[in-house]
Amino acid sequence: MYTINDLFDLSKTYPKASAFLGSLTYAWEALPHIKELILRIGEALPEEEFDHPSETVWVAKDAKVYPTAYLGDHVIIGHNTEVRHCAFVRGSALVGSGCVVGNSTELKNVILFDGVQVPHYNYVGDSILGYKAHMGAGSITSNVKADRADIVIHQGSESIQTPLHKIGAMLGDYAEIGCNAVLNPGAVVGRHANVYPTSSVRGTVPENSIFKTGGIIVPKE
Repeated sequence: MYTINDLFDLSKTYPKASAFLGSLTYAWEALPHIKELILRIGEALPEEEFDHPSETVWVAKDAKVYPTAYLGDHVIIGHNTEVRHCAFVRGSALVGSGCVVGNSTELKNVILFDGVQVPHYNYVGDSILGYKAHMGAGSITSNVKADRADIVIHQGSESIQTPLHKIGAMLGDYAEIGCNAVLNPGAVVGRHANVYPTSSVRGTVPENSIFKTGGIIVPKE
């Protein structure tokens, strides 16, 4: 199974987030704690660098948040990040520096490392996206099973039963998700892996590999 250290460069997020994630083994273990993590980080952010428009929202002064974007409760928007028209940041969203949250993109209970791009019509819920991960237009994370059962993380013949019924996807650094792909509950995509457009991804995609149409996985050359 891919651990947090297998997936992420922990220097590419807020220091307190790095310390918290570094205390865990698997990325999905952080999901129930994102809201409280945001509060701890937000309360220590420097006033000269971050606006504080509401009790649980912090926005870097050099970020660009378009007038029609919505920021819910428990949100941090990092330096030089762009939140475009009609983005719906529902809440519990820790967004790093240099990110793009695009038009009609919805975020809920997520950590986006620095440089992440979710630029067009994406749904990202109960997920963690590593440094410079990118989701193509229309690609989404599916975070709940049809039977509402707790999520099982699969890698080949191995599996981990989690106590969570909502887990989206864990994307390693530089992961590339093609347009209109669906990342099914508990999907894990390794560093530098690519997923073909319109794919339906289950289980684990190894680092430095390509997930092709029909679920075929090949190593990058």
